[in-house]
Amino acid sequence: MTMLTDLTPTTAELMHIRAVAAGHTMPDVIIRGGLAQSPGTEEWLERDILVAGRHIATLTPWGHVTEAGEEIDATGSYVVPGFIDAHLHIEYTNLTPGALARLSVPRGTTTVLTDPNGAANVWGARGMDFLLSTDTPLHIFQQVSPTTPASDILERGGAVIPEETVRARLWDDNTVTLGEGNPFDYGERSTGRFREALAAGKRVTGHTAAQTHESLWGYLAAGVGDDHNAATIDEVLERTRLGAMVTIMGSSLVDNTVPLFADLDAIAPALRSLSFCADDKHAWDLSTQGHIDHHVRQAIRFGVDPQLAYRMATIHPAHHYRLDQVVGLLAPSRLADIQIIPDLADARPSTVLVAGSVVARDGAALFENTDPLPDWVRGTVHVGDITPDMFTVAAPAGATQACVRAMEMYNGYFKREFEATLAVDGGLVQPDADTDVLKIAVVDRHHASGEVGIGFVRGFGLRQGAIAITMNCPNMNIAVVGADDASMALAVQELARTGGGFVTVADGEVIARVDLPVGGMMSAAPWEETAKDLDAAHRATHALGCAIPSPYIILSFVGLYVVPDLGVTERGLIDTTTQSFVDVLLPGHAGVCGHAHRAGDATPDA
Repeated sequence: MTMLTDLTPTTAELMHIRAVAAGHTMPDVIIRGGLAQSPGTEEWLERDILVAGRHIATLTPWGHVTEAGEEIDATGSYVVPGFIDAHLHIEYTNLTPGALARLSVPRGTTTVLTDPNGAANVWGARGMDFLLSTDTPLHIFQQVSPTTPASDILERGGAVIPEETVRARLWDDNTVTLGEGNPFDYGERSTGRFREALAAGKRVTGHTAAQTHESLWGYLAAGVGDDHNAATIDEVLERTRLGAMVTIMGSSLVDNTVPLFADLDAIAPALRSLSFCADDKHAWDLSTQGHIDHHVRQAIRFGVDPQLAYRMATIHPAHHYRLDQVVGLLAPSRLADIQIIPDLADARPSTVLVAGSVVARDGAALFENTDPLPDWVRGTVHVGDITPDMFTVAAPAGATQACVRAMEMYNGYFKREFEATLAVDGGLVQPDADTDVLKIAVVDRHHASGEVGIGFVRGFGLRQGAIAITMNCPNMNIAVVGADDASMALAVQELARTGGGFVTVADGEVIARVDLPVGGMMSAAPWEETAKDLDAAHRATHALGCAIPSPYIILSFVGLYVVPDLGVTERGLIDTTTQSFVDVLLPGHAGVCGHAHRAGDATPDA
């Protein structure tokens, strides 16, 4: 587990660092002849980097020091710090931390700030620790998941983490922020949690969900200091003009580097308040597009000055998250996490050092993932008997058609509410694949309670069959979308049989599957195998008519009830603004979602 104090030089190390910097002792490593990113000015400097053990001793003019234990030639290349991912859910890479390190570190991402909310919901606090731990050369800092479950009214969820545990973790040495929370929650308990983070000297990570004006102002007023949801230049400017850092998301859901860097003149006032994050990016996209190196390439492609693009990936997040005394800068006493980049626009390192040791060359890891997988991380899918009638929606007596409240996917995981008129057959409301109004359900997979919440969704385009996952965000329940109830039931049954992951079914058969036995979220295999399986499963799903490039990860967020307009849990359909249950049928009755309720009476104090 990455601890800030463990990365800070010991007294003995600091003695060695000072001796090397002062010229009294030969450096352990010199990186010679490169153009180094200045830590304090926006310049490329003709400097050699002197390394003393795990840390940088100093930067000297080329050739100033003639001898070292080891020399690395950077002539004709640029020397920059390791990249920092400012907000990542490791679970959504579908890789364990060690497997992710073998994929991302050779591409230059050496530090990630992670909110382990999926692991928290499956395993509780020990799951959070599991996601923060690796013996590989990847630094993982914690963004403390604020509420598990997110609401004890709107969902049952999985594990329960007491409030006192959350607040105590804010004081941990490996914590950099309070993780993203519900922007619509104004309760005293959540406000007290914000205050605890501020008192602990930690940042508060935001999830603004396209809010503006009073709604946004009220959220940022809690001390929220950054946002990764900003998807338009207007949103970026509104947030940065209020002092927030915007961490531009380039994920498997949506790549915001495209709209945000498309007009550099418009976004220019905010360029020095930007950093980068992958948020939710699976192994196939990481392997084909890249990690934070992708953001850097995109920024430069759109015309951002390379010096500034690299600072967005290193110095900007290091300063904002108060990590700059340890990582993110080529400066004396900082950890020697260093990349040698032959081509700034290409942003692919020829050599990567972590803590002063060479750990990757030419895109390949020089280390193995030997992290153990304890027995308790498997066997987490518990559903009981699954039958097609669990997914039915009864129509009013005698009706031949029914009007339903549905949601349409757009801009990744955002959902626009609309009304759809659907046929009724045998007293049951039917999905309509011809108009792409499919049925979606969230199934409890933690307690085998049989609880199922149902809605309708547009955007998946399936002409037949169903797809299902064990990663509904954030409770990690099963989410399934399909063109018929039998296919939906088969997909859920297959997930229960295999212990979790992703599945696509059609014509009564399983046509694609990605096994994720580690908590139903992550593979136990190397990243190469997981990425290949994801690609094959995506292709099989596309053959059924789905046009979404990454359908499984999009399905993970249909149920998310802190992103407008609607969400679904195992307990029913939810209006995200009012944080209350609403009916599927219009006009509806409480029995449709199984709850007697009044509008607004389910607002959580999370």
